[in-house]
Amino acid sequence: MQGQIKIKTDWINAFDDSKLKKMLEASILPAYLNTCRWFAGKARKQESVQIENLIKLPVNESVAFVLILKVNYSEGNPENYFLPISFIDSDKSNSKEILPKGIISLAYCNEKRGLIVDSIYDEDFQQTIFKNLSNNNLTIQNTNKIVFNRGKGLAGEDINSNITSRVLNVEQSNSSIIYGEKYFLKLYRKLFSETNPEVEMVAFLTENSDFPYIPAFAGNIAWQRKGKPEVTLGMMQRMVENQTDAWTVTGDLLTTFMEAFSKKEFLINESIFDKVELLAKRTAEMHLALFSPNANKEFSPANFDKSYKKFIHDRIKNLLDNRYDLIIENYTKLEPEAQKLAWDFMEAKELIDDFIDQIITREILSQRIRIHGDYHLGQVLATETDYIIIDFEGEPESSITDRKIKHSPLKDVAGIIRSYHYAISSKFFNDSAAKDTDKERSSKASDRWYGLIQKTFLEKYFSTFGKPHPLFKNNTEINFLLLVYLLEKAVYELGYEVSYRPDWVKIPLKGIVDVIREIEKLKT
Repeated sequence: MQGQIKIKTDWINAFDDSKLKKMLEASILPAYLNTCRWFAGKARKQESVQIENLIKLPVNESVAFVLILKVNYSEGNPENYFLPISFIDSDKSNSKEILPKGIISLAYCNEKRGLIVDSIYDEDFQQTIFKNLSNNNLTIQNTNKIVFNRGKGLAGEDINSNITSRVLNVEQSNSSIIYGEKYFLKLYRKLFSETNPEVEMVAFLTENSDFPYIPAFAGNIAWQRKGKPEVTLGMMQRMVENQTDAWTVTGDLLTTFMEAFSKKEFLINESIFDKVELLAKRTAEMHLALFSPNANKEFSPANFDKSYKKFIHDRIKNLLDNRYDLIIENYTKLEPEAQKLAWDFMEAKELIDDFIDQIITREILSQRIRIHGDYHLGQVLATETDYIIIDFEGEPESSITDRKIKHSPLKDVAGIIRSYHYAISSKFFNDSAAKDTDKERSSKASDRWYGLIQKTFLEKYFSTFGKPHPLFKNNTEINFLLLVYLLEKAVYELGYEVSYRPDWVKIPLKGIVDVIREIEKLKT
């Protein structure tokens, strides 16, 4: 908690005093932001914090001030953040329930002692948000609007009902409020200058399809300004009872495999094939739901036109050039096995470049759609009998605009396949039985397991679509595009591993070399 603020008026009119804004910007807010897990700028040199926009949101007999903050840095672009603030009278019964990390400053407001807090920790604010979502309410102030949209996932019996609320007390990049243990409201702290792709994707699947294997869209909160794109502030979904995620499920099943491996046996728990087939089916059903020829422009299928071909070609080419440089710089630091794979990668540069150039030159008649975009086993919750797909925000390092680009659904497929490769590889890294085993034997066992899983997933995935389907022209295009996206994913992974987990560099390098071998087969 930073400092002490004295306000001469009631809280409702607090910002009539320009001194309050100056004090918040000068010291209170910079200090508070740097204590927050969701503030992404802690590692950058900050020059200033400005209150760019301020909107009064009525809360019972008081207000919360919705602040849109602009954080300026000495280098690089500024960032915008969403921070609602409230004044909690020290005499108010629930003031003692405010978590310390939600307290921004001690304050005296019209001589009443209290606290200025992050509003999400104020139960009155939590309840106001839910009621506004239930009733599709609209808050207007000057040219600013806060729009609350109710979704199909909000059950009729819960509209205008008394419902419990609590902040999810987990440190993360966003903030979350749980309502009645039935709804999950995610508030996006770092803001982007357009609608969050997760809201678009979840709303589309809930409102326009019968695909039930996501937490249903229950509503969203948006900030609107005249002549500018709508900015997403939050999204509410139905909560889903789950036991774990698909990554953990796969890891548990691999334990049996590793136990057999230690006894020189190749034994796979047969249930893993059922689980892989189920995930493949749900993945295909998600893509079928997203394939909507009659949808608006945002969701209607698209062709592999010149602009997209250039985008994906240039993206992979830039990734490759960057990773070649990284490998050269770090080659001597790699262990021998990784060095051999890295050498195979660098030696095949011309082959890879020629393959990537085919994206531009060859005719591709398959179609593209909006996809998950950051699809891996950790993005799939496992219930007792099924799977639920979550987190449709897209690739974290991509811009919001790029996250909305339509791709072949095979990009998602490549993400899951690479995730299975990581699952088996990490087991061999961490299992004591494998550490003292001949590397060639370990590699063969890993490749065999991975090959069976990949084959199982792909067969079930494509059989769920049936043939023919506009998303996949023929097997030749399927094979080409899958290799393109597998290469892109593995090359992307390589940058992270070189920088943060050099001992794991051989996992994406092995993925790249596997693609190289498949490209070589195409040339023979």
